[in-house]
Amino acid sequence: MSDQFRAILVSRDDEKKQSVEIVMLDKSKLMDGDVTVKVEATTVNYKDGLAITGKSPVVRHWPMIPGIDLAGSVINSDCNEFSPGDKVLLNGFGVGEAHWGGYASIARLKSDWLIKLPSNITPIQAMSIGTAGYTSMLCVMALERHGITPDQGPVIVTGANGGVGSVAIAILSKLGYQIIASTGRANEAEFLKELGANEIIDRNELSNPGRPMGKERWAGGIDAVGSHTLANLLAQTQYGGAIAACGLAQGFDLPATVMPFILRNVALLGVDSVMAPKQLREQAWKRIESDLDMSKLEAITTKIGFDDIIGAAADIIDGKIKGRVVVDMADI
Repeated sequence: MSDQFRAILVSRDDEKKQSVEIVMLDKSKLMDGDVTVKVEATTVNYKDGLAITGKSPVVRHWPMIPGIDLAGSVINSDCNEFSPGDKVLLNGFGVGEAHWGGYASIARLKSDWLIKLPSNITPIQAMSIGTAGYTSMLCVMALERHGITPDQGPVIVTGANGGVGSVAIAILSKLGYQIIASTGRANEAEFLKELGANEIIDRNELSNPGRPMGKERWAGGIDAVGSHTLANLLAQTQYGGAIAACGLAQGFDLPATVMPFILRNVALLGVDSVMAPKQLREQAWKRIESDLDMSKLEAITTKIGFDDIIGAAADIIDGKIKGRVVVDMADI
């Protein structure tokens, strides 16, 4: 076996100018960890796009191999939990930001970050789901814990054409919810309806400053946008409803008032996927295995090769990508 491996490396010079290139690296350079994995599939998330393009300072260690998600087979392990040949997956934990990530043929990782791949999900499918889909499931579970059930009224999903939004629609549809999809791509309305959306609204209805309280329109929601959009979701949530918030594509501010919380008993449920404990991760992936229609997953997934990652990273930042992107790493 070669002592080198192929990777995408993001570097920064003394003047903090960023560069990105495909390189060959020596395995001795791998970062600390007790499990080494042959990467079989990865994906391109919005955060990966930020890391590669440098549009936002998400990289915290230089140089960095991006890629916050990966799935593959264990090559060797210094822990009892995993053995060579085990299929594993990883989402988050600062991988691709502070620890070398999935855009390489191999990765050395900490066993605490890994979970075993569910038996009915392949590495390619796992990365079609990725952090975006796993986060969607965490949001659905958060709404369920708050008691939001399909009979209480519709659920709104913002950023509906993105990775989180599209998978959320597919999951919620299978669970029997009525879904309102908010999107800036009116030409994709039919695609969203095929995923399971019942109504499509233009994101401009929600993205501008609104009233502190509005007409009650939905029982709950999943928001990956933040800022005025999240404020408007809260203002139009019905009594006792809840919004699960997991993203900040529009901004990290929240220009809202306390009125929805104290007059309508509305709840804002923060959802973090990066540092979620292993037990919750395993629960979410078990739910994905049963509650996500894999035929719908195929409909929202574009498959690319390793050499296409850098271009896809730019495209996702420019809003040119619909649904999910999976990278087949089998041949690198």
